[in-house]
Amino acid sequence: MTTTSPKRITQRELESYLWGAAVLLRGLIDAGDYKQYIFPLVFLKRISDVYDEEHAAALEVYGDEELADLRENHRFAIPNGAHWADLRKVTSNVGTALKAAMRSIESANPDTLTGVFGDGEWTNKDLLPDSTLSDLIEHFSTKTLSVAALPEDELGQGYEYLIKKFADDSGHTAQEFYTNRTLVHLMTMMLQPEPGESVYDPTCGTGGMLISTVAELKRQGKEWRNLRLYGQELNYGTSAIAKMNLFLHGITDGHIAHGDTLAKPVFLDTHGRLQTFDVVLANPPYSIKNWNRAAFTKDPHGRNMWGVPPQGRADYAFFQHIAKSLDPKTGRAAILFPHGVLFRREEVALREALVKSDLLEAVIGLGPGLFYNSPMEAVVIILRATKPAERRGKVLFINAVGEVAREQAQSFLRDTHQTKILGAYQSFTGDDGFAAVATVDQIGEKGHSLAIPLYVGSAAAALGATIEPVDVVLANWREAATTADSAIGGVLAMLRAEVAR
Repeated sequence: MTTTSPKRITQRELESYLWGAAVLLRGLIDAGDYKQYIFPLVFLKRISDVYDEEHAAALEVYGDEELADLRENHRFAIPNGAHWADLRKVTSNVGTALKAAMRSIESANPDTLTGVFGDGEWTNKDLLPDSTLSDLIEHFSTKTLSVAALPEDELGQGYEYLIKKFADDSGHTAQEFYTNRTLVHLMTMMLQPEPGESVYDPTCGTGGMLISTVAELKRQGKEWRNLRLYGQELNYGTSAIAKMNLFLHGITDGHIAHGDTLAKPVFLDTHGRLQTFDVVLANPPYSIKNWNRAAFTKDPHGRNMWGVPPQGRADYAFFQHIAKSLDPKTGRAAILFPHGVLFRREEVALREALVKSDLLEAVIGLGPGLFYNSPMEAVVIILRATKPAERRGKVLFINAVGEVAREQAQSFLRDTHQTKILGAYQSFTGDDGFAAVATVDQIGEKGHSLAIPLYVGSAAAALGATIEPVDVVLANWREAATTADSAIGGVLAMLRAEVAR
């Protein structure tokens, strides 16, 4: 018996097919919610089509339907009634049938797929009437998502395309689940992940940073299947998407956990201490105010070794969590932060402790717009648990604000930008106007400010780096103005409430 392979799906066809599903939802749900309905349907269709592909291959070998259905012939078990073909037959209460199928598949694969389909409101007919769900099912039924038709890397690229499109469509919410991939690639190249290492993202979103380490090893022709990937994500729906994303990229040894990393870190060793990792990539949420500062003052994991951050900004709580999560010998981290962490006065004691720890290896200032849908300038902080002897007691500063391209209202790093920044980082030497090396003592002389213009460029030399440059003063003023506006807004709200009584 022979089977005909399905036609290969081109990347353009895949993108049109995936986005076509979003078009069916327009006007029914918010763009920011597309992801929690479309991603699970793509994943359900994929595992159903791959199951059929595996069944056909086993049938070629055994010539027996029952043997072809044996569990060992399939990556995932699909219980009776939960296959895509079963759902196409449903004409009423489609959402109920979809939800039941998803939960059934999760239960049948407890070691791999628990919670993978998220928590969408499938049974809410006001949100998703039967006709819409049937249209979605029929839309996705127009193509076969087998491995032969769509290899894992290509489907993974399509998934990333869809994540970015949802980010474009959902405006300010995008930062929760999308980080500029050209910037992620630069961060990954700086850390040089190696086969067999552990990689961790404490606020992993849809898993893009974890996947980037696999992509980098593939690009270099190195073994990637033995990378051990770990991620924790506060948003339940987004953590489910991260699980799906890893699977659709062909990554089986991935560990994605749902939960609040600051309040309850999931990854602990056998003694209940924080697990440590070779590589940490992170884009923590910025300056969150709603966090349990009181608990952090008595943190059982010792993540307050530099001090306790102010209530209004949890940035240095994530910073310390990452530092504490580094393997003492091999650990290195690349963290994406807003520039404020470099010079805000309320964090000066924390910053002094960071500098004195000698974990800080590099501070790289990047151009505007690399935070998704935000004009804010980004900074990448590189930490290294054990620096090479020639880098100990020193920090590299790179002023790469000009190394950015902008097209169609999106900013990104070209290959030439990545190469220039990476080259400066690897050489770890001064480059007038672009890079400079400062000792820990020199940073101390400047009040432990890490503001890049204090160290890089003619302005720093001319001023003797004793006076804060205009852009640092301006940034401090903006920080203070924002804080004042927030405080005034709170007072006005209280006054209005009193008047309303």
